[in-house]
Amino acid sequence: MALEFSTARKHVFNQTNVWRWLLSHIARFKLFFLLYLTGSLLWQALASAIPRVSGLAIDSILQRTPSLSTFTWLVLALLVIVLLRGGISIGSNYSLERFSNSIEREVRDELYLSLLGKGQAFFNRHQVGDLMARATDDTTQINEMFAPGLDILLNTLLNFVWPMIFIAFINPVLLLTPIVFMILFILAIVYYNQQLAPVSSQMRTQNGLLTAEATEAVAGFEIIEITGQKDQASRRFAELVRSFRDLFVRQGRVQAAYLPPLLLSFAIAGAFIHGLYLVTHGALAVGDLIAYLGLVGLLRAPTADIGFSLLLLQGGLASGRRILDVLRDQTGLDENLQGHKERLQGELVFEHVSFEYEGTPIVKDISFTVKPGQTLALVGPTGSGKTTITRLINRIYDVSSGRILLDGVDVQNWNLDTLRSQIGIIEQDVLLFSRSIADNIAFGTGGTVSQQQIEEAAQAAQAHGFISAFKDGYQTLVGERGVTLSGGQRQRLAIARALLTDPRILILDDSTSAVDSVTEEEIQRAIRRVLSQRTTILITHRLSQIRRADSILLLDQGQVVDQGTHEELLMRCPLYQHIFAPYYRLHRAQAGEQVLTTPAPDVQ
Repeated sequence: MALEFSTARKHVFNQTNVWRWLLSHIARFKLFFLLYLTGSLLWQALASAIPRVSGLAIDSILQRTPSLSTFTWLVLALLVIVLLRGGISIGSNYSLERFSNSIEREVRDELYLSLLGKGQAFFNRHQVGDLMARATDDTTQINEMFAPGLDILLNTLLNFVWPMIFIAFINPVLLLTPIVFMILFILAIVYYNQQLAPVSSQMRTQNGLLTAEATEAVAGFEIIEITGQKDQASRRFAELVRSFRDLFVRQGRVQAAYLPPLLLSFAIAGAFIHGLYLVTHGALAVGDLIAYLGLVGLLRAPTADIGFSLLLLQGGLASGRRILDVLRDQTGLDENLQGHKERLQGELVFEHVSFEYEGTPIVKDISFTVKPGQTLALVGPTGSGKTTITRLINRIYDVSSGRILLDGVDVQNWNLDTLRSQIGIIEQDVLLFSRSIADNIAFGTGGTVSQQQIEEAAQAAQAHGFISAFKDGYQTLVGERGVTLSGGQRQRLAIARALLTDPRILILDDSTSAVDSVTEEEIQRAIRRVLSQRTTILITHRLSQIRRADSILLLDQGQVVDQGTHEELLMRCPLYQHIFAPYYRLHRAQAGEQVLTTPAPDVQ
């Protein structure tokens, strides 16, 4: 598979390695980069010109016949240089900020789209907090790698090049001290960078772990409170913070051993002694000495700043690798953009379907057929594979072997968006977004529905009454994950959402297990409206719902044990009898009748 990724704007980024990936992003905004580069070149050239012009001005005064006009013109030239540098600085800084922020935006866009395309297996392997750290902190690190990291590095290089050129024009002999300094400087920087790189990488990883732990603690604060685990959670977080602090200390030790400032002190002293020697022997004018020392002094800024620049560059590269790890992860499903795009009729066929997760068999050789408009109930002990089957239908997972056909077409040959848009799911744990009730009901429609359609769906789902009771009605914000609503209210909003998207296949996964009997009856009335003329896959332990199914598939340990109607299975299947024996014992005991005559077997 080609290691490329195309954003919604149709730009392709090379993901072979972090350098090529970053360069492909830089190429997207090459105009701003070139403007910044040109500005930096001119700015540093003018900076190096200031000592040289100053030296010439001094020489024009100190010569035997001072030239006031020459001095005046040189002073005016200095003023022009200063003004030009100011204007160039504004344009260069603007271009750099546009450049770096545009890259950060594109990286966030690329990462977000990549996450949306991942399969369930990917999210099972990654902590939410760590992914959030990559999408926020790591993308910010990439921005800072360019501004100010790249800016400092480029100015450092130019601060070496331009002074050397001007020094060579004064007297090539003066290059001796700067060249020796540059050789030692490069060796020191290479060593510093080697020490800094592994620490920066570990710090980005540790930051992800720290964010993940904080995210889990906030999300699970209620469990932490009711189980009395605040001290344990605090200790665990403190250990992660301590590890993060230790990495900062290691980074500080590396920075403390940064040698270039010491080398620069020796270079300035050597330049002064060398220049003074040449002046005393008549080989150098006083103005040239002043210009020379000024040019050597320009090395002070890059010497001090390049350590910070390398810190930002190593942090950005480490963050880039973490983001690239996500982008290159091949656990995403093929969206099959050119695949089948038709309106579903609702025929569902499993042909010898098996599924393994990380080498463990979950579903084994399952076959069944559901005609359009029929309801199939999946029944079995916990862990028998019921939910997994539903996730194979809408391709949350792909089968390991066998085929799943919808209207005679393999689900893998369907366009993924077309497929999922026609399959509705109502689960026990309904996910609502921190938006208005209207937005949550309309979620999945692409914003193409009217307020009237939203209200009609809510009325059909028995939700209009409680929504209208809120002060802001349909514009009421439900809070993160819908925490401001009861379980029954969230279920009815999920049903309204399913009605509005009008799916041809509906999956009900234990959707009423957590509500009281009164709420359940309201939800059941709404569900019966939804089931009309739709193919339905039903997972529930409620016998009243199971009996309404056209067919029941009995599962155990990922395999089909039997299939039939409720009455057929109750007559011939010991496992089915065992599952519902408590229900019949209770109701027949209340009526004074004999319970099931067939003994219920032990179920492993």
